Amino acid sequence: MHTARFTLDPAFTVGEVNPRLFGSFVEHLGRCVYTGIFEPDHPTADEAGLRQDVLDLVRELGVTAIRYPGGNFVSGYKWEDSVGPAEERPRRLDLAWHSTETNRFGLSEYIDFLRKIGPQAEPMMAVNLGTRGVAEALELQEYANHPAGTALSDLRVSHGDKDPFDIRLWCLGNEMDGPWQTGHKTAEEYGRIAAETARAMRQIDSRVELVACGSSGQGMPTFAEWEATVLKETYDLVDYVSLHAYYEPHDGDVDSFLASAVDMESFIENVVATCDHVGARLKSKKKINLSFDEWNVWYLSRWEQHAQAIEPGDWPQAPRLLEDNYSVLDAVVFGSLLIALLRHADRVTVACLAQLVNVIAPIMTEPGGPAWRQTTFFPFAQASRYGRGQVLDVRVDSPTYETQKYGEADLLHATAVRADDGTVTVFAVNRSRTDALPLEVALNGLDLNRVVEHSALADADPDARNTLDDPERVTPHPVEGTRVKDGRLTAVLEPLSWNVIRLS
Repeated sequence: MHTARFTLDPAFTVGEVNPRLFGSFVEHLGRCVYTGIFEPDHPTADEAGLRQDVLDLVRELGVTAIRYPGGNFVSGYKWEDSVGPAEERPRRLDLAWHSTETNRFGLSEYIDFLRKIGPQAEPMMAVNLGTRGVAEALELQEYANHPAGTALSDLRVSHGDKDPFDIRLWCLGNEMDGPWQTGHKTAEEYGRIAAETARAMRQIDSRVELVACGSSGQGMPTFAEWEATVLKETYDLVDYVSLHAYYEPHDGDVDSFLASAVDMESFIENVVATCDHVGARLKSKKKINLSFDEWNVWYLSRWEQHAQAIEPGDWPQAPRLLEDNYSVLDAVVFGSLLIALLRHADRVTVACLAQLVNVIAPIMTEPGGPAWRQTTFFPFAQASRYGRGQVLDVRVDSPTYETQKYGEADLLHATAVRADDGTVTVFAVNRSRTDALPLEVALNGLDLNRVVEHSALADADPDARNTLDDPERVTPHPVEGTRVKDGRLTAVLEPLSWNVIRLS
């Protein structure tokens, strides 16, 4: 196997990592909320019904901004249903996931959940622009954020929440380009309502940060045209445009699946180009940043098969939906997606792993039973812990392989982050399923002479996974033999592996 190489130099950087890059997502979908983060009868539940075993894992995972309450769910969401005494809240049909929503967990419980995670957890609230509009968004904003002295802020106080929720980051709807979305709109229709909602929300508080809906995927027939049309209406009113992307192997094409980040990076770069083109046309000096607020490995084809079999009269409460059990292969692809986000940290300043618990999630639970880490838990936790600082510009010289979907792809996918104290962490994926990959990194202008740690997530069985019966089958392991000498890092990356190499 030929050696993969790149150079690190502090003079060449991408940008500072925004902590919001390590966000996640809680939607009223399946068991994400009920028997996921909220289970009043669980042995570990606190007085509010939150599972403390899950809270511990969420803190360990290192998530920051948590998007809520959807997702597709938000386009049928009536925020009023989710406040006040829990026993008086109405049960509703959720059209998005063909379930019954009890509203036992609502807005106040969500804020309580964030506060118990810790100060790093920030609310990211979505408003319903599918079946509702400007007035309802303003009412929610007033209820959540106004201190007191108005009908809605005083209503919040009467519900037991004296302090405002101080929600700064708001999503203006969800996937409004998608015909599956309740209240689906054309780009022109959405652009107008997003602009009017943004303008009105800024009249209440000019400090809000607003996310306009971008395309639900790069493969959408209206991709790029959608962004251009929406931004023509909203450019001076919003701060971000959203991106969503999910990946799975199709027809057994594992090689293309391993190169999923090629598509993700292309998606990011194409949206940046579209945003900047609109800005140039408007002669604006403002830059629109990107909120990649849904991303993950998701076996979507399984959900589509399930959806076709749903009985029209069946509206279950918190059913087991989208509970993908992730393998080592999935975790390596997942790590590569994290690398793609870090490599574009100059413009991707918000990102939300979808989702947090049970639903295509890094954390799994059993009702009344334990919680455990999926294979994807580890790359995210390591990136959140060590991926803070300046992203260095990494341009690899790597052996390549052929993929059906993306053509020639590098076997090495990598980035590096330099912390404030001068330490550097290299994140690297070897996409080869059969061969180890020698790596050499030139450390120019960096005072680095010690390998603190080299860990890898890899296994002789690429299908190995963590389960209820064997929750620690897969964990990262130390790698021996990695060295720094004469300004050069040398390492060997195991086949099909996610690697974290920390240098000081």
